[in-house]
Amino acid sequence: MPRIPSSPGPYARAWRRLQHDRTGMAMLVFVVAVALVVILVPAVITIDPYKQDLRASLLPPGSQGHLLGTDHFGRDLVLRMIDGGRASLSLGLIAVTIAVTVGGLVGLVAGYRGGAADRVLMRLIDVELAFPGILLALVIVTILGSGSEKLTVAVGIGGIPRFARIVRGTVLATKHELYIEAARAVGVPGIRIAFVHVLPQVLGPVLTIATFGMATAILAIAALSFLGLGAQPPAAEWGLMLSDARKYLRIAWWLAVVPGLAISIVVLAVNLLGDAVRDALDPRLSSGAD
Repeated sequence: MPRIPSSPGPYARAWRRLQHDRTGMAMLVFVVAVALVVILVPAVITIDPYKQDLRASLLPPGSQGHLLGTDHFGRDLVLRMIDGGRASLSLGLIAVTIAVTVGGLVGLVAGYRGGAADRVLMRLIDVELAFPGILLALVIVTILGSGSEKLTVAVGIGGIPRFARIVRGTVLATKHELYIEAARAVGVPGIRIAFVHVLPQVLGPVLTIATFGMATAILAIAALSFLGLGAQPPAAEWGLMLSDARKYLRIAWWLAVVPGLAISIVVLAVNLLGDAVRDALDPRLSSGAD
């Protein structure tokens, strides 16, 4: 008897659609390349990005041995950008992970359990939604104190409502499907149904929002670091580097332009990747836009 080939799953089909999206694939390659550079280069190059050489301070881009120039302490800007990129990307990823984990669990419990649990949890989410995310993060950092770790937690907490609401909405639309009712009928425990049968249905929307959330987190961390609430000198972080460059705008424009462009380009690339992921997971959105 001939074997009937199995049809690809929804995520395999989404990957195939993403592969046909030139912009999406270009942004994916770019983001992965940036991540690899900031992770691998420090392991290969032994030059200290914090090493000072006042004799080589404020050298312009293209100077011998300094492709992007140096800062006011004579530190190489390329090495500082790579080290700062590692900090910015890792902090953004951790913040999104916090938001996805906590928000996802809140939305899953609220949507699946319903009743009092739903009312209490979603009212707490509504209270958090009453404050803009950046303002909430600013308040939390003010209470906890400045520092990269505390700033990351604050930005992560600010992103919880988005994930809680999208997961809850997806769970509410899924939990009355026939296969869920059948699982209940045969006595499958509720927690197993929630994590094995319901949770996979929310991964698509969560992945889309998480991609956009990564861009938002990078921008928020850079903005709050610019205000002095994140990484502290002499740490290399793009927002902090941009803040330090304010004093040298007239005589060393590259100190502000380079980290500013890095933030803008990476955030734009992640946002464009998010658009591609959204269209790949739900092609109706792209066809509707057309």
